[in-house]
Amino acid sequence: MIQKTIGVIGAGAWGTAMAFALAREGHSVELWALETEVADEINRLHTNEKYLSGFQFPPNLTASADIRKAAEGKDFIILASPSLFLASTVKQLLDVPSVAAGTACIGVLTKGFIPSPAGPRLILETLEEVLPASYRKNLVYISGPSHAEEVAMGKVTGLIAASENPKNSISFRELLKSRRMRVFSSFDVVGVQVCAAAKNVVAIAFGCLDALAESSPSFGDNTESLLLAAGLNEMQTIGVAMGATHAETFTSIAGVGDLDVTCRSKYGRNRRFGHDIIKKNILGAYKSIDDLISHIQEIGYLPEGAVACKYVHEITLRHNLKLPICSGLYRILNREIEPLTFINELLSE
Repeated sequence: MIQKTIGVIGAGAWGTAMAFALAREGHSVELWALETEVADEINRLHTNEKYLSGFQFPPNLTASADIRKAAEGKDFIILASPSLFLASTVKQLLDVPSVAAGTACIGVLTKGFIPSPAGPRLILETLEEVLPASYRKNLVYISGPSHAEEVAMGKVTGLIAASENPKNSISFRELLKSRRMRVFSSFDVVGVQVCAAAKNVVAIAFGCLDALAESSPSFGDNTESLLLAAGLNEMQTIGVAMGATHAETFTSIAGVGDLDVTCRSKYGRNRRFGHDIIKKNILGAYKSIDDLISHIQEIGYLPEGAVACKYVHEITLRHNLKLPICSGLYRILNREIEPLTFINELLSE
């Protein structure tokens, strides 16, 4: 394998895990961390205890708090900043020579939607307006059932690299694939992005149901599978409305695969958030979904499904969609209805 130079922008759990996986295969990886202390720890101790604890990184994984330095001169740039901050983060890269010239191949790990005056937009759609024109239809979106902790452990994982440019999709597929990583190409950039964002919304509802099932004889594994299947249908409804091109995207690892692991894995932050809604009354501190989102960093972990839920609600209204689970979760997060009341309403329809 020809070794590549890679800049990973975002030292959260997923960005760090991807950087670790690539460095483990011998590539030279530089990771950008917003916090200077995180970058210093990675360089001195080869650990990132704040975001991905318990792992020792190889010396070919370095870090910098200078975002331009992390991206400059790299063959590949991988964006892993949270959706709330992605556009502002990418704007800092515009004067990096390889980005300005369009020669760096850029992939995106970030999940979610991005707000705009015209309503919620997909990740790549937004980035194509921020980046130089040469990146239009050339970005690669990377998704799949891939919890950061298991990727860092080296457990076998499947990913999809979606792009309208087949060459770039293949380039990222070849970069990422290893004995531990199976990678597949896709042209359905809309469908893959919708799956990545909307599955987090369903996972919060799943976490609520999972917590309720612990004390209710009415809910069990059958009920959870019912919710998961219905949630997948809602994801596909959103995808079709937004322009997804391949029905099989939703039955692939990008759809049902990612939804299943996000709902059922102990590592899932969105499932955890749904569980905390029931067990810890975590919504009690917030007046509405907007209040929750504006204080989301206080939670201690990032349930991106809460942000996505607001945007899915806007998409629902714009396209006149019927999405009982996503709409119900919006009402829960907006403090309009209690979770048990909603689930009983849903089951009685």
